[in-house]
Amino acid sequence: MTQLVTRVNEDLVSLVDELVEDGVVESRSDAVRRGLRVLIDQQQRLRIGEAIVRGYRDHPQSEDEVASADEATVRMIGEEPW
Repeated sequence: MTQLVTRVNEDLVSLVDELVEDGVVESRSDAVRRGLRVLIDQQQRLRIGEAIVRGYRDHPQSEDEVASADEATVRMIGEEPW
């Protein structure tokens, strides 16, 4: 496993130590690993979202596709037992 070395200010260390004390994370290293995973996941989701938007802008839905989706939605709502 590769080791990353970084410096953080005392305020951040105190907050991480509180997470350890509260049992939210097992250790400072665990907190850093989880934080990195969250950051990476957010960036991946952002890139995917931007790709989806770009796809719709480059290839917008046709009127027929929108109408079909609307009809399917109306049918699904009509089938609900409310």
